[in-house]
Amino acid sequence: MQDFTHLVVGIDVGGTKTHLRARAGDTLVADHVRTSSGWRPHDPVAATGWLAALVADALPQGARASAVAVGGHACETPRQCAQIRSALQLHFDAPASVVGDAELLVPAAGLDKGVGLVAGTGSVAVGRTAEGRAVQVGGWGAVLGDEGGSAGLVREAARAVWAAHDLGEEPDALALGLLDACQVPEVPALGAALESAKNPSADWGRHAPVVFAAAEAGSPLARAVIDEGGRSLAALIEQLAARGVPVDDVVVAGSTILAQPGLYAAFTTALGDSVPGARPRPLEVPPVEGAVALARSLL
Repeated sequence: MQDFTHLVVGIDVGGTKTHLRARAGDTLVADHVRTSSGWRPHDPVAATGWLAALVADALPQGARASAVAVGGHACETPRQCAQIRSALQLHFDAPASVVGDAELLVPAAGLDKGVGLVAGTGSVAVGRTAEGRAVQVGGWGAVLGDEGGSAGLVREAARAVWAAHDLGEEPDALALGLLDACQVPEVPALGAALESAKNPSADWGRHAPVVFAAAEAGSPLARAVIDEGGRSLAALIEQLAARGVPVDDVVVAGSTILAQPGLYAAFTTALGDSVPGARPRPLEVPPVEGAVALARSLL
């Protein structure tokens, strides 16, 4: 019979997928991935019920969590996280921790302090002051922010293409790529195509490969968009430093920046200029390992 003593459950609730990992000592008890559909972090009761059902589905019969830690997408304030944590502790009768999903990166990297930077569909950076106060910058969504994330890059690429069009320039590789991706015949039609998106983050973000392909094809517009995206990500770290967050170590994650060397290079170059003492490092394990580490710290 399997020993479930000191069973810890870590959950990484991302914008599109959720990863649960449970360990009893060094034994992997559960490793479960599903969509994040139904996750409602602004409703603590609904969020707790969703997480409880996820744990019940993932754990084997007879297993009981000794500690639970959650990194939740769109858990944006300490009060919001505290409300979900209190409800989880009551449900599981066990210690719980709830933080924003980007806060999983530092413990996942095996560090006690540092900054987590995510550049996937969106972008956000988080850290803690020397007093332990959580600070988040960025993460304002595809329409208003998320510079350096895939959706933000597509938004800025469209703006660059429109500006070139207004100057009377012929469509380059970036413009032609966006026209093909959005299935429209000419640059002026890009606006309506992008504005019709039901989910701008996902619908715009899926066109990001066009920007990188255009840069590879020699488009100065695409290269400028990527370089500016890198500078915007570095600016998030600079803002954290200005607010008293130690930024010696910057743990980088996200499907866009880790898959695109050009964006990562633009970020690290800009970071070296703006925050010379910061050390960027790509996260090499799933962020859920940070949730497992947080859960273990509760025992």
